[in-house]
Amino acid sequence: MRSLSAAEILEAWERGIAQSSHQRALELLSYAYPETSSNSLSGLSIGQRDAELLALRERTFGPEMAAMAVCPQCGRQSDITLNTAEMRSIAIPEPVQTMELTMAGYDLRFRLPNSDDLVALTTSDYDECRKQLLGRCLFSLQYDGAPGALSELPDEVVDAVSEQMAKADPLADIQLALSCPFCDLGWKATFDIVSFLWREIEALAARLLRDVHALASAYGWHERDILALTPLRRQFYLALIGI
Repeated sequence: MRSLSAAEILEAWERGIAQSSHQRALELLSYAYPETSSNSLSGLSIGQRDAELLALRERTFGPEMAAMAVCPQCGRQSDITLNTAEMRSIAIPEPVQTMELTMAGYDLRFRLPNSDDLVALTTSDYDECRKQLLGRCLFSLQYDGAPGALSELPDEVVDAVSEQMAKADPLADIQLALSCPFCDLGWKATFDIVSFLWREIEALAARLLRDVHALASAYGWHERDILALTPLRRQFYLALIGI
């Protein structure tokens, strides 16, 4: 993995404005891994992809992530600090490629979901999403030795498949154990590195554009020359013009 330049951050941000969350994730990784094909990146399991995004976040902004939690009981806000290295430590570097489940007369062979699978979902309904996702990940489905129908698959079998997927790819669904310092309520909250990192990219892009505007106005420099400056030198020039 290589670090993103200031110009690449702006380019990724501009391209990502019209993209979905999963497309943005792949867009950022394409800059971090320019030698890797788009098919290889989109074929990563969700946990593998998010482990790479955590590493990219660490390279770009550092390992500590400042976030805010809102208590679902008292509604008060509290600051929390997360660490990219700690999250990455639970990842399974090479998840199994093919998994099997035998349950209630059903025999299934399936793989872990990837970004292409999530982009292809056509509904926001939770149960239907699970069925669509499983349908894309299925290699085979049999019931009592004969071909089975996905539409007839019992919920408990779908639940068992989801649980097996989660164990094989733990970073695909990061659940934070939180506690309210005001009312002592404990709860779990989902952490999505894609949206978290994208908000940081948006903020950095806005800051870079302001820097370009200020320095171009003061010195008449081109955008590419300003972005090529190191952050330290760019900040020094900004200080000289009172910004």
